[in-house]
Amino acid sequence: MSRPWSFLRRALSLVAALGLWQALTSYDISLWLRFEQFPTVTEVARAYADRVSGDAYWQDLTDSLTRIVTGFTLAAVLGVTVGTAIARSRLAADLLGPVLEVLRPVPAIALVPVAILLFPSNEQGIVFITCTAAFFPVMVSTRHAVRALTPVWEEAVLTMGGGRWRILWSVVLPGALPGILGGLSVGIGVSWICVISAEMISGEYGVGYRTWQDYTVVDYPGVFVGMATIGLLGWLTSTAVELLGRRLTRWLPRTENRPAAPVRRGPASPATAAAPTIRTAQERVRS
Repeated sequence: MSRPWSFLRRALSLVAALGLWQALTSYDISLWLRFEQFPTVTEVARAYADRVSGDAYWQDLTDSLTRIVTGFTLAAVLGVTVGTAIARSRLAADLLGPVLEVLRPVPAIALVPVAILLFPSNEQGIVFITCTAAFFPVMVSTRHAVRALTPVWEEAVLTMGGGRWRILWSVVLPGALPGILGGLSVGIGVSWICVISAEMISGEYGVGYRTWQDYTVVDYPGVFVGMATIGLLGWLTSTAVELLGRRLTRWLPRTENRPAAPVRRGPASPATAAAPTIRTAQERVRS
């Protein structure tokens, strides 16, 4: 019963937002905020229907998605690798840590001039900016997740005769996976912000480029079509990352919408508290 009601509430919230938008723009409300220049929902819907029927819309969609997928995939691989290395190796932390901490506060969109100078084409530069935007959230979340792992798991693997690579694949990466997925969720959102901005500045095709072109020719319904497309694409990609994360972590206990477990009275011994953790690590080693 909860899921249908949840879906209904979300649909009603969206309908209410669209209804408020239609009312404010239809009656040209102009108090402190000026809505008389905004297009109505019906005007945006007509413009969207016109765009969807043309080839340029789908070409822009394909270009933006290609840039996002390429840059985000590179950022995920590099972020997890570098974050794990920094968390596990003192040498990597000393060599890479200071450089990355200096570069991390720099907004990725500020690297547009650097991308123009470095890469021979705008396409490669936009992918570079997208990758940089997603890299740091993934790297930082991976670093913190790996450092937060309890040493009992690693000691159990060492007790069973496992080596360094066995610890990495059986303990470190699975244990840090929830934190890594959190960084990926943040990274995909930041990637969309930067790829749209980069397309507006130096792109030749893409949703961001088309939205900026509509603004320059004062086509406000077209601008809102671009904004709606960006929001829809961002929601779809974020949902895809979330669904992938749930599938990869389906072995974790789910606590959502479940009653709290009864609290056991009486102190538990350290050996009893650590036994489930050790058994879990031993099962992974045997597998």
